[in-house]
Amino acid sequence: MTELELFFSREGGLAKATKGYRPRAPQIEMAKAIAETIRSGRHLIAEAGTGTGKTFAYLAPAVLSGSKVIVSTGTKNLQDQLFNKDLPLIRKAIKTPFMAALLKGRGNYLCTYRLENSLNSAFGFSKEDADALSKIKSWAKRTKTGDIAEMSEVTEANPVWYQATSTVENCLGQDCPHYADCFLVKARKAAQEAEILVVNHHLLCADWSIRGGGFGELLPKADVIIVDEAHQLAATASDFLGVNVGSKQLNDLARDALAEYFKDATDLPALRAACEALEHGSKDLRLAFGIELKRGEWREIESNPKILGGLADVRSQLQNLADQLELASVKSKGLELCFKRAEELAQQLKTVSEEAGGKWIRWYETHRKTVTLSRTPLDIAAEFRHFMQASQAVWVFTSATLSVAQRFTHFANGLGIADAENARWDSPFDYESQSLFYHPKGLPKPESPDFTASILDFVVPVLQASRGRAFFLFTSHRALKEAAELLADKIPYPLLIQGTRPKGVLLEQFKQAGNAVLLGTSSFWEGIDVRGEALSCVIIDKLPFASPGDPVLKARMEAMRRQGRNPFFEYQLPAAVIALRQGIGRLIRDVTDRGVLMVCDPRLLKRSYGQIFLDSVPAMRRTRDIAEVQAFFEREEAT
Repeated sequence: MTELELFFSREGGLAKATKGYRPRAPQIEMAKAIAETIRSGRHLIAEAGTGTGKTFAYLAPAVLSGSKVIVSTGTKNLQDQLFNKDLPLIRKAIKTPFMAALLKGRGNYLCTYRLENSLNSAFGFSKEDADALSKIKSWAKRTKTGDIAEMSEVTEANPVWYQATSTVENCLGQDCPHYADCFLVKARKAAQEAEILVVNHHLLCADWSIRGGGFGELLPKADVIIVDEAHQLAATASDFLGVNVGSKQLNDLARDALAEYFKDATDLPALRAACEALEHGSKDLRLAFGIELKRGEWREIESNPKILGGLADVRSQLQNLADQLELASVKSKGLELCFKRAEELAQQLKTVSEEAGGKWIRWYETHRKTVTLSRTPLDIAAEFRHFMQASQAVWVFTSATLSVAQRFTHFANGLGIADAENARWDSPFDYESQSLFYHPKGLPKPESPDFTASILDFVVPVLQASRGRAFFLFTSHRALKEAAELLADKIPYPLLIQGTRPKGVLLEQFKQAGNAVLLGTSSFWEGIDVRGEALSCVIIDKLPFASPGDPVLKARMEAMRRQGRNPFFEYQLPAAVIALRQGIGRLIRDVTDRGVLMVCDPRLLKRSYGQIFLDSVPAMRRTRDIAEVQAFFEREEAT
């Protein structure tokens, strides 16, 4: 028995370190395949169904290989789980000693210099922000890592963290008086020394986007790169290879430059005026787009004189601020950095505003208080293939959802992966006995204006049979809001609605209630793990096709048509299948879980492509009869 096989055996290290551990054939096979991949130097695309235990299946061979390994995850939450739970367990279970490190983007680390600046600032903070900064100051004296995820009293999403963290643009680097104690510098040093380095896709792609060739300044050179939740990588990579500039960046620059003015340049009143003009101008630009929150094509900007005027004003105000900062830049390092930021933002605005050519997509997105202008690459496959080659590493891509009807073409083509081995391991869960797939007869057409109201006639009996305990997942916020209003009087169970509270709070309330119905959109379709009876039903309103009006999708589809390709079957359909598989993956999370899946979209059986969806989901028992759903839950009650 090899060391790897022994690790996963009934008497091995993992069994000794994990209560109730049972060997799983797919997990062992996956671990062997990854060990062989590392040994042979070939790349691997590995799909592992829910419950396979893929985390240990890649961590064990990574540690045993003795190689320098970077593990990239889809989210910071998964990154923290890997480093704080999974790797310590591996350390207990394996004889081979190893050093591990966690590295996040700089915005995740406390910047002592900027915190001090904020606390001594001439700006007045709101009572809430002042209280939060006071709590951060107290935590700053205790923390060893400076990782803001440790700080439970001030959530990571709180905008006040901008005052206590740095960006590439405003970091003083080695000129900082706190450089010797910098949390980011310490984290990067640990990353260089570790055998196993845990990052996330955003950091991996940020490193790629600033590289001169191969890896850039952020990450050390690695022998092996393991990409978990790999189905998210193409979207993240696309963002980083583009240009994104918005009113928030302009506001931040104006505010930081004003703070530096009060510190070191009060003899230059024109600088203060330029800061205030840009701040007002960026707010006016957002207002020019109207109150609606949406993503739109660049031609909407070009056909709107009010927006064009606002954009021209902002560019002029930014140039004026850059000119004033150039004069002031000799006074301090902070003013010099603000000048460089102003120049870079001016160049980005120029790049986004000018005609992009056939390889780029220009678009905008409005948020509640800000607007973002973007230029996104039409295709990243060639760029990513070059990145893989330049890294000279072995790449392993893994997720529970990489294939469409057991084929990896969509995933591999999206990243330009031409020479990788492919492998699939089905979930070890017994879906036929643990679950039921309900697709009722008589469902309304998805394009029907009263679709959401009509499907509730089918949904409510299922919720009654399941006694709540359900995720009701939607493909749009509009449908979610409509369903929330209509459901309030139709069911006696607690109704939890995305957007009313932070996601983590909603999930905790859902688990505690034991009979709640949670209504969510895209962020609840993946990365959520609720085991046990609290989640016994997943209801999906429509097949999750991306909005055909999305400017990036529309441009990509038009480009594919010009190439004589079929964008629906090559792009839209595979993406929707993977999204549906992610949603379905919320239902069965353990060998003892039982549950009903309900899909309310009649296209599943009425369109020829529906079979591709059906061929891609777990082998559940299927029914169109509500009586079978009721009987499924009655059997549960009887036991």
